[in-house]
Amino acid sequence: MAPDRPPTPRSPTRTGRRRRWSLVFLTGIALLLAWARWGPMAPLFRAPRSTMLLDAQGRLLNAAVATDGQWRFPAGNEVPPRYATCLIAFEDRRFRWHPGVDVAALFRAWRQNRTAGRIVSGASTITMQVARMARGNGRRTYGAKLAELLLALRLELRHDKDGILAMHAANAPFGGNVVGLEAAAWRWFGTAPERLSWSECATLAVLPNAPAAIHPGRARAQLRAKRDRLLDHLLAVGTIDTTEWSLAREEPIPDAPRPLPRLAPHLLTTLVKQHGAGHRLTTTLDRDLQQRATAALQRYAPRLRANEVHNAAALVMDIASGRVLAYVGNLPDAGTAHAGDVDIIRARRSTGSTLKPFLHADMLQSGELLPDMLVADIPTRFDGFSPRNYDERYSGAVPAGEALARSLNVPAVRLLRSHGIERTLRLLRSMGLFSIDRPADHYGLSLIVGGAESTLWELAGAYASMGRTLGSFGRQGAGAPPDDVHPPIILMGDTVRPHPPGPVPPPPLSAAAIHFTLRALGSTTRPADDAGWEQFAGNQRIAWKTGTSYGHRDAWAIGLSATHCIAVWTGNASGEGRPGLTGSLASAPLLFDLFAMLPRSAPMPPPFDDMVPLAICRTSGHRASADCTPVDTLPMPPQGARTPTCPYHRTIITDVAERYRVPPSDGQRVKWFSLPPAMERYYRLRMPAYRPLPPLREGTDDGAMMEVLYPDAGSRILLPRGLGGTRSQVVAEAAHRSDAMAIHWDLDGAYLGTTVQDHRLAFSAEAGTHVLTLTDATGRSIRRTFTVIAATDPASRHAP
Repeated sequence: MAPDRPPTPRSPTRTGRRRRWSLVFLTGIALLLAWARWGPMAPLFRAPRSTMLLDAQGRLLNAAVATDGQWRFPAGNEVPPRYATCLIAFEDRRFRWHPGVDVAALFRAWRQNRTAGRIVSGASTITMQVARMARGNGRRTYGAKLAELLLALRLELRHDKDGILAMHAANAPFGGNVVGLEAAAWRWFGTAPERLSWSECATLAVLPNAPAAIHPGRARAQLRAKRDRLLDHLLAVGTIDTTEWSLAREEPIPDAPRPLPRLAPHLLTTLVKQHGAGHRLTTTLDRDLQQRATAALQRYAPRLRANEVHNAAALVMDIASGRVLAYVGNLPDAGTAHAGDVDIIRARRSTGSTLKPFLHADMLQSGELLPDMLVADIPTRFDGFSPRNYDERYSGAVPAGEALARSLNVPAVRLLRSHGIERTLRLLRSMGLFSIDRPADHYGLSLIVGGAESTLWELAGAYASMGRTLGSFGRQGAGAPPDDVHPPIILMGDTVRPHPPGPVPPPPLSAAAIHFTLRALGSTTRPADDAGWEQFAGNQRIAWKTGTSYGHRDAWAIGLSATHCIAVWTGNASGEGRPGLTGSLASAPLLFDLFAMLPRSAPMPPPFDDMVPLAICRTSGHRASADCTPVDTLPMPPQGARTPTCPYHRTIITDVAERYRVPPSDGQRVKWFSLPPAMERYYRLRMPAYRPLPPLREGTDDGAMMEVLYPDAGSRILLPRGLGGTRSQVVAEAAHRSDAMAIHWDLDGAYLGTTVQDHRLAFSAEAGTHVLTLTDATGRSIRRTFTVIAATDPASRHAP
């Protein structure tokens, strides 16, 4: 026996080399794992997505197909548990435990494919299926399988199991042009994924296995058999009980795709233009209210079409938050022939009278007006602009609040001229009316009667801001202005327009000014359809304003309750006007139909902390003077203390019967309400109890018997020439306290004519300064100086 040999010592060189190679190998493995876990990875799924429009609770309102014609919704956050259970049971029962690759299944598939001589089994796990989808579902080869395996391992290192399930659910094919669980749930079953039954989840779980060959529109018997086998397995493993199993097997297989919800289609189009396609847009809308509002417009449409009016739009807002709850951009059945695809809510249209409340409130808060102060409603001309009231009548003098409630044009134009156009424009823009973007000289005095254009979107936001300011004051008290949240909020998560650093600026209008403005609007007579509303306890007080554009092209109605703002527009998108297309007739009935859908709200309390007591003349609405009677002490905006005292009451001396004014030694002192002649002329017709100022017994007067209505003192009148070369005439107008008194007219000493009762006279005048003299039959006279500016008519400027 050979003696034991001592072990040969290892070479230090060979040992070091092995260690180095081991270190290199381990480092390579570590680097490979690090790259797989943290290395760059291109986006897995690049296919275009559909755009989804959701309400505030995540319910589907509408969707737009992806640009490649597929219904492929953006990925959601979670996979419904029922569907996840069905998918794992059918596709990959060891999904929760393997690292993305099921080695046992791969070995079994290799043996089956080798025996068959072709690929009959892929043994793909759910993770590998995600990898195959990400790579475009190419040909099934061993090289492709290896690439899927490696990508699956990377996915398992980067994502948890629920995340991988979500990727599978969002990108799996479900037959036809339907991709992803959410699109499949809506297209095949007409519901959201989380509302699917066990039968429906099982049906969708087996669909991606062979979506081109077996889907609800093809091979329905095979599809049902696969579903039932899955349900049998779920029963066998105890996932469902026998009752659930029995009911699930009885449910039918769908036979055709279902249409998706089509609520707020115009909003969807508008948001896609603003934010691009392929997003999940969660809005502030309320799906139930959106459905009811859309149905209300559909019911109202025949009434509009009877007058050849084909378009309408409505917006419902929550005042406190500024969120839009319903958005109906056009009549659902308007059609392409009548611009049914146009989002009217965002279209610029003539504002009509809808801007009057903002002017009224601004003058209240600036100390230029009191709520019931008498304002002039008489024939008026300013530099060729002659406003007219809708009914072509004049009230002479009318309380400011009543003028707003009746939407009288003449008082509004006169107030705008007094307040200033540029000043009013600044207010309107501070209220969010950014479409009114031209300079003051572009709009002129027509600004307040429809000379500007805005959108239903902006107007609703501005009116809601008034309600928010008043409501916030009532909740928080003075010194706590609300956040600026106009324009309205439509997307969840949108923030209001940020303010610069520092304290939040006060709202553009004060709470007291808004209160009196809305009080006036709340006194407006409702449409005939809503007559007797005061008798119903369920109805609520609503402040509302209508507007009608020139030529009856636009009809507006905007209303405020304590909690909601609703804005309605009716008309033709083409701009065609129609007789009877007015805010009160065409839009107000729809406005109140929409308010009837909302919960009743208690009226907002007056903001007494933003008011001060003032002595007010009950007859004129001015601050009371020493001659006023009766006088009321009322809460008013604090700036109202700057308004002038009543100019219409004065103390006169009359005889005992109050028929004549007499010398102080012969009569009694009487406080008398007397308007200027121009206002008195029309006021007497409306107020029979009005008592004109008694004449002096001596037969003379104090010179206040006549008044020139037009031209204004020192005015400049532009008289163009027509096509025939004839210069236009000046149409002068005057008023006299005595209806039967004759007035004689002369211009620069030349007699023009005589008028009785209706004191209007047309005459020609050359360019230059003129003096117009009026003399009544008793010899009283007044003079008015004005200047005529000659100009050629624009149509004749380029004539040869």
